[in-house]
Amino acid sequence: MRNPLRRPRLVALLGSAVLALAGAVALPGTAQAANVLTNPGFESGSLSPWTCTGNLGSVVSSPVHGGSKALAGAVSSSDNAQCSQTVSVQPNTTYSLSGWVRGSYVYLGVNGGASTWTTSPSAYSQLSVSFTTGASQTSATIYVHGWYAQGTYYADDISLDGPGGGGSDTQAPSAPSGLASTGKTSSSVSLKWNASTDNTGVTGYDVYSGSNKVLTVSGASATVSGLSPSTAYTFTVRARDAAGNTSGASNSVSVTTDAGSGNPTGFKQAAPYLYEGWGDPPSPSTVMSATGVKWFTMAFMLDSGGCNPAWDGSRPLTGGVDQTAINQIRAAGGDIVPSFGGWQGSKLGANCSSASALAAALQKVIDAYSLKAIDMDIENTDEFENEAVQARILTALKTVKANNPGLRTIVTFGTSTTGPTYYGNRLIEQAQSLGANIDVFTIMPFDFGGGSDMYGSTVNATEGLKAKLKSTFGWDDATAYSHIGISGMNGLSDQQENTTPAIWTQIRDWANSHHIARLAFWSVNRDRPCPGGGVVSNCSGISQSTWQFTSITAGFTG
Repeated sequence: MRNPLRRPRLVALLGSAVLALAGAVALPGTAQAANVLTNPGFESGSLSPWTCTGNLGSVVSSPVHGGSKALAGAVSSSDNAQCSQTVSVQPNTTYSLSGWVRGSYVYLGVNGGASTWTTSPSAYSQLSVSFTTGASQTSATIYVHGWYAQGTYYADDISLDGPGGGGSDTQAPSAPSGLASTGKTSSSVSLKWNASTDNTGVTGYDVYSGSNKVLTVSGASATVSGLSPSTAYTFTVRARDAAGNTSGASNSVSVTTDAGSGNPTGFKQAAPYLYEGWGDPPSPSTVMSATGVKWFTMAFMLDSGGCNPAWDGSRPLTGGVDQTAINQIRAAGGDIVPSFGGWQGSKLGANCSSASALAAALQKVIDAYSLKAIDMDIENTDEFENEAVQARILTALKTVKANNPGLRTIVTFGTSTTGPTYYGNRLIEQAQSLGANIDVFTIMPFDFGGGSDMYGSTVNATEGLKAKLKSTFGWDDATAYSHIGISGMNGLSDQQENTTPAIWTQIRDWANSHHIARLAFWSVNRDRPCPGGGVVSNCSGISQSTWQFTSITAGFTG
């Protein structure tokens, strides 16, 4: 039972933070500002010189706002995991403090001065506050923390803009030159420039979009993510040194992001699930000849231990029955997309130790079969309901997509009858925040208590997904539909919902008329009649002709 006293106490303290912010001094001009914090984006891979109460702080690889590292504060019921850094400042000087944070009730402030807070559990949000040092003040302690028992928070790219304290170095670095774009997607722009010089050494570069500082990096390149598609941005870069001296601005470069999310025009996939693990697996060449279907979604790629991929976690990656089926499919002019995950079993997303380890496991499968597409079927509490695992999967997909030009990435997840659930919304928001550039977001409109109107429930769920994609990515209707997939369940679902061949035909026709990207169902193994047979592995439980759902699906053209 929840303690009824905790929420009033929390609200009262939040109110104090609001009052502190309201009393802050107005933001100063930032033309000569410089970040006087050390390791502001945690890119060193260590906390130093930050210190965290209760040893509850750590550096993580995801989720990040910029670069490849961020701070994670694992708050407990008795410790808010405050992480702080003390820096030299000048007296009677106004400083601007900002940072990107993510989590429930995350605070940013200065000891003895102003603070601010936000709640943003699904995506990074920027906090900003200013303060003026006292007449004899020469140091300030900057902090970030979460709130008791409210879950892990994340912080990244924290900046304290203003002159550094002490020392005699007043020479600013030279301005960066040769700023240019080296690549772009619908949500990110990659930049590089010529390094600056300085009498004592350049410690970092601040990347600006217009007048807003969006990223701080240590080297002469950066990727700015979280951008909107089909939008023009103008970037500049400034260098800074350890004393807080800041260079003039580099040349500016204007870049317009791609439309959509880089989803290649015409990417359409009719790919019902085929499972070699149970359900009297049919000969795929027989099914292809009878129905005209070309793609299959092969289930499931799991962890055989030690973050090593194997079919069903037990059958060999190559050389077994799965490869035999794939060889048949390709010999008949088709292809496959492997599905990683599913509802049960030991999953790579949950068991690989990091996004890079997961990306390496995905790459093994990509290399083994020269894949054109991969699907991550994100379900259950270990992956779908675990925010960190969601981020790990999305980051790994981002990595393999960057390393395999032309590879399409698909994520598949459950839904309500009106659209994505809380966990689905969080998955989409994390994909945007991480710049994962996912090609297709596929929902599974079954086992959601949809009742008798499976066509209406499927359409309503898909329209809810479209609305979420539009609001998250800034897409129009056509672009959002082009990033949507539907993966149904033929015949009887686990909850006795009945998708008949007539209903599946309606769904396919709707999918074609709205030009979505992908249509699938679970599964070809069940695409055989057994009226009254219930929910079993090798038939649909209803009256139908053999391979009828596959034939209908083969008519999906988008």
